[in-house]
Amino acid sequence: MRRVSGWMKRWIGLVMLVLVGLATAFMPLHFPSEEPAVRFIRVETSAYQFSPGEIYLNSGDMVTIELVSTDYVHGLSVDGYDFNIIAEPGQPARGTIIADRPGVFRFRCSVACGNLHPFMIGKLVVGPNVTL
Repeated sequence: MRRVSGWMKRWIGLVMLVLVGLATAFMPLHFPSEEPAVRFIRVETSAYQFSPGEIYLNSGDMVTIELVSTDYVHGLSVDGYDFNIIAEPGQPARGTIIADRPGVFRFRCSVACGNLHPFMIGKLVVGPNVTL
């Protein structure tokens, strides 16, 4: 049986360390807590985009979303949920949603706001109530 030299052990160890570091760097650490919570999220819209463009929740979270438009009338509706709010510039709108279904859902602008309106999409991720 052939023995592995010291430099080879160090090289393998370094490669393993880099791989573990890369794997943990790309793990989603966005879920806010273990328990369902009451939350408030401000979403700003302008120039055919949402900010933030991704929202991470735990199952059971009750979330009030405040929609703030900085340029035109925009809306926010969530696929798979009966949720739609519309905000005019300078007049924020609020709505509450309970994240009762785990999965990935798209949220979209619900008001025809211009040529790029069909591409105004965000992502709502409802997680499994675990801290990663």
